[in-house]
Amino acid sequence: MCNTAITMPQTASDKTGFDEWFVTALNSGALMLMISIGHRTGLFDTMNEMDWTDSARLAKQAGLNERYVREWLGAVATGGVVEVDENGRYRLPENRAQFLTRNTELDNLGVMAQYISVLGSVEDDIVECFHNGGGVPYGKYDRFHEVMAEDSGMTVVDALEDHILPLIPGLTEKLQSGISVLDVGCGRGRAMLKMAGLFPKSTFKGLDLSEEAISWASAEAKERGLENVDFVIRDASDFDQTAEPEAYDFVTTFDAVHDQAKPQSVLKGINRTLKPAGTYLMQDIYSTGHVHENMDHPLGPALYTVSCMHCMSVSLAQDGEGLGAMWGREKAQELLQQAGFEKIEIHQLDHDIQNDYYVIKK
Repeated sequence: MCNTAITMPQTASDKTGFDEWFVTALNSGALMLMISIGHRTGLFDTMNEMDWTDSARLAKQAGLNERYVREWLGAVATGGVVEVDENGRYRLPENRAQFLTRNTELDNLGVMAQYISVLGSVEDDIVECFHNGGGVPYGKYDRFHEVMAEDSGMTVVDALEDHILPLIPGLTEKLQSGISVLDVGCGRGRAMLKMAGLFPKSTFKGLDLSEEAISWASAEAKERGLENVDFVIRDASDFDQTAEPEAYDFVTTFDAVHDQAKPQSVLKGINRTLKPAGTYLMQDIYSTGHVHENMDHPLGPALYTVSCMHCMSVSLAQDGEGLGAMWGREKAQELLQQAGFEKIEIHQLDHDIQNDYYVIKK
């Protein structure tokens, strides 16, 4: 995600400043919907292959309805995403294309825009929770695992081999020789699929509550011909009691612990299932547990929103603790220590302003 933020007025009494801020925020929110559509329909990818074009030619090239493409172009042009000339022709500049297309060496930020529409789809359910408590179950979130898989594809999967696994000295060599690996809360399992392909002598298992996510992961493993990875539908709420003792050399969670109904049970189960010399890698949101200390967080509003409308709510829907995405380093370390872990290192990676990477041993 880009490291930019809207500047708020200095004081609440600065009416003109707040009005200007609000208009900017409103336009930015609207553009996120249009950028999401541009990503999902492939319009940005198509524009990147063309020079100046009008709506008719763009729609024909993309295989889309011209009238909708024309209106979409109006939104992204007035929003400064694409350029427009006096002849009604449009172009996606290179300095935008590098952040909005699939054929790029940089992160495709169009992926992140999809969260706005996905979360907006459950607004009525969240409003109901504001009045009556409780939460919104996973099944209500259409496409959430699909979007998360795209997101993790950039922050986790693409960075695994060169940046994340090297955080643990000697781990790559062990994976090459053959060890047992478990991913708890694996979603669509993209991290396990990547590692299973890279390290055929090791065995991998992914657990997740979502039937849809596990079905997708299992089908993908079959499609790739990977016989060293398995995916299982599993509620980890009782993992502290049911995890197989000392079964795995390496356990991972990627942006998963704070969503759990019983995060402490999950962490205790991970400790239980790790071999004595094993390592646990936990990727989770970079934050403190105090709002006043997160005021300069580059993604503060976005992450608190995702937490309110998904992470916290899906936990509460299971009568869980509802930690939320912004549970913070302090709480994370407290729960890890209570789960029996003694050696905890926290790393950050240059490519990822959203997450911390915890390297943990018993």
